[in-house]
Amino acid sequence: MTDDFYHRLSNGVRQPDPTLGKRPQVPEKAVVEPVPPAPLRPEPEHHAKPKRQRVILADPRQASRALRSRVELEEQTSWGKLLIKDLVKVQLRTALLLALLVVLVFGSLPVLFYLLPGFARVTVVNIPVAWLILGVLPFPFLFGIGLWYNRLAERHERDFVDMIEN
Repeated sequence: MTDDFYHRLSNGVRQPDPTLGKRPQVPEKAVVEPVPPAPLRPEPEHHAKPKRQRVILADPRQASRALRSRVELEEQTSWGKLLIKDLVKVQLRTALLLALLVVLVFGSLPVLFYLLPGFARVTVVNIPVAWLILGVLPFPFLFGIGLWYNRLAERHERDFVDMIEN
């Protein structure tokens, strides 16, 4: 082997080059401009060297940031974990607020019947209003709350994906 494959350490012992066999890292977006070689001496025509090229790095593209964000999430790095934790917090806060709304609505019914005893005795089509409120109305109410939560959760997830991709 030639000396190109070795480098010298401070103690004088030759060791293999640690970058040997590894791919050189290429920037994501590079502009290549040819640079004319400096004429030092005429070389024989049978052994022409390739032209030197200057590499100029440009601004990173947005896609690389999105790719980096996805890699952070897939590898579960500390930043990726923080992003997921924030999404879970938003989803949990939404769920708790809607659950609080359900508890307030259903918790206020006994207070309403206690404070207005005449309201509990009102009938519609020979069915007491209290039975209609407690037996029929909770189902469409809970269905609507579920739809509302689903839309909010999907909106939070779309915002999360947009944040990752942009």
